[in-house]
Amino acid sequence: MQYFLSAIAWLFDPANYRAGLQSPLPIQDRIVEHLLYTLVSVAIAAVIALPLGLYIGHTGRGRGFVIAFSGSMRALPTLGLLGTLFVVIGYTVPFTLTAFIASIIAFVVLAIPSILAGAYAGVESVDPQTVDAARSVGMTELQILLRVEVPLSLPLIIGGIRASVLQVIATVVIASYVSLGGLGAIISTGISLNDNNLILGGALLVTVLALVIDGLFALAQHFTRRGVPSPTRRRRTHVRALPSRRRAVTVSAVDERDH
Repeated sequence: MQYFLSAIAWLFDPANYRAGLQSPLPIQDRIVEHLLYTLVSVAIAAVIALPLGLYIGHTGRGRGFVIAFSGSMRALPTLGLLGTLFVVIGYTVPFTLTAFIASIIAFVVLAIPSILAGAYAGVESVDPQTVDAARSVGMTELQILLRVEVPLSLPLIIGGIRASVLQVIATVVIASYVSLGGLGAIISTGISLNDNNLILGGALLVTVLALVIDGLFALAQHFTRRGVPSPTRRRRTHVRALPSRRRAVTVSAVDERDH
């Protein structure tokens, strides 16, 4: 318990946030780097995975590919991939860029499966009757995808991005193994110096950052779910309304017969 209290005190020490300190400080610079690597990686992964996932979900083609690809990519060791890419890319790219490019590629590979699965599952979960109704009014396939399926599947799509972001935030720590920044630099420096404040402080920062980002995505999912009618609610409303309609028809038939 004393170690955690000491690490928390270290985190709240204003001296660790003063600009111009030697790496791995100041703390805010490492947080910005961590978020930058995460944002770039997830953005590139989204550009690759979202169109493919939407296409597979809309057409139904390539379902087996999604399952096999997602499983194999999740089983891929990111640290091993990062080390391999660092060595291979180092032969063709200047050393100053090798760590960044290798890290981004490794994190993109990590981020793609969750985004792909979320987009595919979200579009596929849209009620087929809704899609058929859109076709019956003359909408094109692209209009159905963009105006009907994507808005209705937005919570699941955001859920896939949410899982991807959390995975990348937790994994960006290993970028310090190739001399890159981020919060992993604080942890690796603490390990090399046997400084528990740096080790626990860096771990707490990664945890808090992941929780804050997860909370923001949870809010986004909550607001996108509002306005999307629940199928169960629709069915209950239909069942309750049916007897009243029948009573109304019966009453009107009796009135006509009396007249």
